[in-house]
Amino acid sequence: MSSDAGDKSEKKNGDTFDVVLIHGATGDGEGARVLRARPGHVEAGEIRPLRQGQPLATGGEVVRLVERPDASCVYDVKVDYKVPASTAPAVRAASGPAQVATPAYRDSWDRTFTPARKNSDLN
Repeated sequence: MSSDAGDKSEKKNGDTFDVVLIHGATGDGEGARVLRARPGHVEAGEIRPLRQGQPLATGGEVVRLVERPDASCVYDVKVDYKVPASTAPAVRAASGPAQVATPAYRDSWDRTFTPARKNSDLN
């Protein structure tokens, strides 16, 4: 609780602020589009819920939004964790597309490149 009181005094006495305006859903409906205002700049972006097993966006942040009583779509932003750029997924040293081997890909490969059986081999 003491940190919230400190945050309020910083907003009143200084120019420290971090607010977000939610203005619509993302194209896939999984998140929301936002405008974020901080000292010195305004950014457009999106917020999405954390999902177990999914990596965090490189250079992103884990935030908590605190609703403002005077505005329905404006929230104060509390940063819980900043994702360092060094935790980016490993970049392959080799050039070319990613190698994907799903079960459907393997089945198709077998159908295409496995030699046909002779009728005598079936019995």
